[in-house]
Amino acid sequence: MSAPPKILGVGELAERAGIAVSALHFYEAKGLIHSVRTSGNQRRYARSVLRRIAVIKVAQRVGLPLAEIAEALNALPSGRTPTVADWRRLSAAWKKELEQRILTLTQLRDQLDGCIGCGCLSLKACPLRNAEDALAGQGAGPHFR
Repeated sequence: MSAPPKILGVGELAERAGIAVSALHFYEAKGLIHSVRTSGNQRRYARSVLRRIAVIKVAQRVGLPLAEIAEALNALPSGRTPTVADWRRLSAAWKKELEQRILTLTQLRDQLDGCIGCGCLSLKACPLRNAEDALAGQGAGPHFR
């Protein structure tokens, strides 16, 4: 049995990563992954891109915006597969934000019962839409779109 190729075509990469070719093009346009071009102008990807895509998919699943994912991936060396140490560093940086989101969503869930009975008749007092009447400092008039 021969060793797997070091370079993958766009279709093969998409199949192995479990994503659409259009997603690969999008990720590349956003600077999350990189390809080289053949003399026939076809994209070719290093096998290490598979690991980068795995990191992207996990980060998206926890709700991180692509800009944050790109920033984190740009801190990695582009010529090699992200390592366990790389992943630990990335996930530690994301963990604090994820914990804050969990706290916010838990508070939202716990306050939602009171919101249903309110009917949004009191935007001034609404803990979900205007916590602690934060919009009062912006002056009179509508502040919601």
